[in-house]
Amino acid sequence: MNGIVIALIALGVLGLVGSLLLYVVAKQFYVYEDPRVGQVEESLPGANCGGCGFPGCHGMADACVKAKDGKNSLEGLLCPVGGNETMSKVADILGLEAGSAEPRLAVVRCNGTKCARPKVANYDGAKSCAVAAATFGGETGCAFGCIGLGDCAKACAFDAIKINLETGLPEVDETKCVACGACTKACPKLLIELRKKNCAKTPVEKRVWVQCTNKDKGAVANKVCKNSCIGCGKCVKTCKFEAITLDNNLAWIDSDKCKACGMCVAECPKGAIHATAPVMAVVEKLKAKKEAEKKAAAEAAAAAKAEAEAQKAAEATKVAEPVKSAE
Repeated sequence: MNGIVIALIALGVLGLVGSLLLYVVAKQFYVYEDPRVGQVEESLPGANCGGCGFPGCHGMADACVKAKDGKNSLEGLLCPVGGNETMSKVADILGLEAGSAEPRLAVVRCNGTKCARPKVANYDGAKSCAVAAATFGGETGCAFGCIGLGDCAKACAFDAIKINLETGLPEVDETKCVACGACTKACPKLLIELRKKNCAKTPVEKRVWVQCTNKDKGAVANKVCKNSCIGCGKCVKTCKFEAITLDNNLAWIDSDKCKACGMCVAECPKGAIHATAPVMAVVEKLKAKKEAEKKAAAEAAAAAKAEAEAQKAAEATKVAEPVKSAE
């Protein structure tokens, strides 16, 4: 009986000592957290997608509370899921200005459909783009193109991207995409880019982009995919705003400089430059104008040729008449 009592007393003493040690350690290494962090976190959507650039909503809330840029604003901080509305709520909690940020959208930069990019082999491994890219490279001859096994769709927590079975390419649902960036990280080919929804700074969504990442020379790129950019540079020469650059045989459009005039889309011989519907409406007009000018030029050339032939025939007749009268 005495042994049991001694054991209980010993355990009690050990528990007390351990508690005291934990208390001292907790006090010594205590890290103060501003209570506003919790308030801000509650106002965030709670998606924990990492699209803001921080590890989850808690990290974003902490960054907002600690934001100091000398202007009392949250400039540069944006929750892609909640958007400007959520940032306004956060700003109200902290007594700061929300700042402004243009909404972005995930854009798949591959135009290599099944028709344009035929298979050269069959892949029978794990249904993962990452695995296929690391061990096989894909079923087509394009080393830059989409593998089409859907890693981006699996990574999206908002069901905003799916594989089109007809084309074999991922498609983004603009109404669901929050530009969290999960799909861009999941793609082993780095085909998905977060671009501004509107590159023309107008109320209407006007966006122009090069839907290709093939950096091979033109002949090689054209051989593996009929829709690839061949680096001809026509778009660069056409752009009046210096918004297009050509690097490693591939064109790229700067959304900050692009005015969405549509001239590059109309000029591209491969159809590698894509745009939203409002821009395409302008492109159709440009193409119609170009065709009309081409037709007018052809008719003018034909008329000039006919006139030259008629003049030549008339001169030949004048030369023949004196010879006939001499006879």
